[in-house]
Amino acid sequence: MRDRGKLVIWPVYLDQTKSRSSGRIISRKNAIKEPQLNEIKEAARQLGLNPEVEPEKAYPKSWWEVSGRVLVDDNGPKTVLAKQIALAIKKMRGPESSAKT
Repeated sequence: MRDRGKLVIWPVYLDQTKSRSSGRIISRKNAIKEPQLNEIKEAARQLGLNPEVEPEKAYPKSWWEVSGRVLVDDNGPKTVLAKQIALAIKKMRGPESSAKT
């Protein structure tokens, strides 16, 4: 059963190491390296998106990798929310993460 009013954020959406065809939905410049579920959850919480973590889920395009997913409130376009979450994670990681890009 689908949760109404929720969007799914898969870690691959924000992963700088993945290609667009692999599932990344934001630009490489705004993406982050190897995002973790707890980072996505914390960033979404800071943005007031009421995150719900589902760690046992696998991204359909790479069904053999159990990466988990985060459900967030549907407050706008998915790409905009994904970009905000990625930028919040960059802030949380601090200046050393942006120096590596």
